Amino acid sequence: MNAEKMDRAVEAAQWYKNLKETNNEAFLPLFFDQHRFLVLKGGGGSGKSIFAGRKVLERVTTEPGHRWLVCRKVARTLRESCWAQLVRQTWDFYPQAGTKINKSDMTITFRNGSAILFAGLDDVEKLKSIFNITGIWIEEASELEEGDFNQLDIRLRTDFDQYLQMIISFNPISITHWLKKRFFDRKDPRARVHESTYKDNRFLTQEAIRTLEDFKETDEHYYMVYCLGQWGVTGKTVFNGKAVGERLQHLTPPIQEGLFEYDLAPDGIHLSNIRWVEEKGGPIRIFAAPQPGRPYVIGGDTAGDGSDWFVAQVLDNITGTQVCTLRHQYDEDTYTRQLYCLGLHYNRALLAPECNFSTYPVKLLGLMGYKKIYVREVEDDFDGKIRHAYGFRTDRLTRPVIIAELVRVMRDHLGGVNDKTTLEEMLTFVRNDKMRPEAEPGAHDDCIMALAIAHYVRPQQSMQIAQPQAVGAAKWSADMWQDWEKAGQAEREMMIKLWGPPPR
Repeated sequence: MNAEKMDRAVEAAQWYKNLKETNNEAFLPLFFDQHRFLVLKGGGGSGKSIFAGRKVLERVTTEPGHRWLVCRKVARTLRESCWAQLVRQTWDFYPQAGTKINKSDMTITFRNGSAILFAGLDDVEKLKSIFNITGIWIEEASELEEGDFNQLDIRLRTDFDQYLQMIISFNPISITHWLKKRFFDRKDPRARVHESTYKDNRFLTQEAIRTLEDFKETDEHYYMVYCLGQWGVTGKTVFNGKAVGERLQHLTPPIQEGLFEYDLAPDGIHLSNIRWVEEKGGPIRIFAAPQPGRPYVIGGDTAGDGSDWFVAQVLDNITGTQVCTLRHQYDEDTYTRQLYCLGLHYNRALLAPECNFSTYPVKLLGLMGYKKIYVREVEDDFDGKIRHAYGFRTDRLTRPVIIAELVRVMRDHLGGVNDKTTLEEMLTFVRNDKMRPEAEPGAHDDCIMALAIAHYVRPQQSMQIAQPQAVGAAKWSADMWQDWEKAGQAEREMMIKLWGPPPR
């Protein structure tokens, strides 16, 4: 390595060392992120705004020719927030950048020709004069309407020899906000989403931490939204919001993500060669693999009544622990086949798909030969006799029962819920003006309803571990033979795994 290259390497190492010493570790990778949208969701004191200012300054001082726009909804709020912060950071960390500060126009210019401009979205005349924008930082983006954001997005289109980026920092004040729908519910490949709390900020004083944590007792909603950075709700949550918030802080990632693939028979019904395919961000999230002989139940909530999600919740029937979830915007037949594969995977679990809006999943499962489907009692309209039908029906009588049971279970066993989306739905499951529990407007309750169904149907499934049998050693009962004769190829493959091959 020649002297020039060595000098550059030493300089780069010193630069990164300084960056690590003066920034929070949680944000360090974001200095190198080049997505068009860098979305910083977090609570107060998390350091997200301090990081945003540092990244802006890193770029404008090292990449000549920037015209970076910093904005908020209202112009007068800029001077005491972003303007004051960036001026202070400029003097603290970039004293050699040849900075010129114009207080009246609120502009910061640098020796290399870069400039930082400040404008509120209510300052129409100033916005008209701003052009050739190379980067944008929107502070408190939750104050903006989506139309405001779109106008800014359009402005970020100049020719520039560096990447264009919009930094979006905000507190998640409402679960129904357009920011959640645009960047969290829908996965935009141009966006990188980052979440932080005050616990990520090592520069906070103990006094500041104590002040934030006092809100646990004095204002639970404020603590959840403005301290923990969780999506806010407007109604009274049905579940214990504080406990749900705490559980969200201690989740571990799933051990597997993906879906099942299979070969479809010419009849369009039966499956064979079922195999698991690993896929990051896939519709099935596994938190605990199936254990031999262990009984499982699966509750399903199908899309309908304004919902566009198909969901399944898998429970260990002995402990009630959530071991797997399925959530996707499937067609009914694709959802049913994934449900079928999931049932086989979890030891021929008891399946309880909802049949409110369509009986198709239940019928297809029957045609495919799946035998362990939840059976409900139905009173005949003609003679009042009780008959039996497959699948779970959520109506005005069963809905309050299964929700009440789920609330009771969650009161003591919330630690058994491992899925982030399910917990977030609990935070938005509120009582309306008539005290009816339902999802807050704009939110979903598919995961909650599927979980409630799964817990309710548990008594129809065994709660004991089946004794393991040596391959080929199981004594086949008449019921086992009957299941074998009616089973399709995929179910027979699973039976052999469970019981060994049938005795000849």
